[in-house]
Amino acid sequence: MSDVTDTSADEPRDIPLGRHTEYADGYDRGLLFTLSRADARQRIGLAEPLPFSGVDQWTAWELSWLEPDGRPVVAVLRFEVPADSERLIESKSLKLYLNGFAMTHFDDAAEVAARISADLGDAAGADIQARLATAADSASDDIDRLPGRCIDDEPLSLDACGPDPSLLRRARATTHEKLHSHLLRSLCPVTGQPDTGSIAIEYRGPRIDRAALLAYLVGFRQHRDFHELCVERIFGDLLQCCEPRELTVHAFYNRRGGIDINPFRSNVLERAPALRLWRQ
Repeated sequence: MSDVTDTSADEPRDIPLGRHTEYADGYDRGLLFTLSRADARQRIGLAEPLPFSGVDQWTAWELSWLEPDGRPVVAVLRFEVPADSERLIESKSLKLYLNGFAMTHFDDAAEVAARISADLGDAAGADIQARLATAADSASDDIDRLPGRCIDDEPLSLDACGPDPSLLRRARATTHEKLHSHLLRSLCPVTGQPDTGSIAIEYRGPRIDRAALLAYLVGFRQHRDFHELCVERIFGDLLQCCEPRELTVHAFYNRRGGIDINPFRSNVLERAPALRLWRQ
């Protein structure tokens, strides 16, 4: 970790996001920039033991490197960062790091995957396995639909300028249902750029008022935080205010800068489903 930038003490003072940056001409693992998960969670009132397990699903669509003879290779990179890892990886730093592969020679794709796995694992403080897919590998990929009922047509009247858990309401009757919305929007905490996507919620317990849930989710439209922390806030607010026995929250953010992040948090499921939605 000595050559990976960590901001545990002063994040996000030296964060590359939102600053003019020169793109590297070659591979440099020192471009990776991390943030302490514990420090970030402290801001939203999450403490150990965490009320969930989960992963952050990353996809980088623009990976490229050179074969020994100089021929370019292109691939899609996918990996998962465990939610209990010590550190978050900042997305712009990942883009800068991966850009350095474009003019670097590697023997084969296996070497590239091993290098990325080791570097990201060291950066996050967790075991990470990079998976590469070429155009041929991805030719049969299908577009998935989120399960359950879409709540986007529920009545909505909202003046809130931030996520307000007091909007959430529940009934006495219990149920098991799957809900989703395509209206997820939050803002980058550094640049203020919008991050948009979809969110799926599955729970078992007191019935959650769907219109109230939509109003709560729409409240994130001007909220500044990282993808992972937004999902953890949603999970924590639903768990505290609606008291489901089982809860899973899975966000599917649209790509920005050639990278998308899909945080998954659950107190019942151990593995995140592999889904690819219409805007991804």
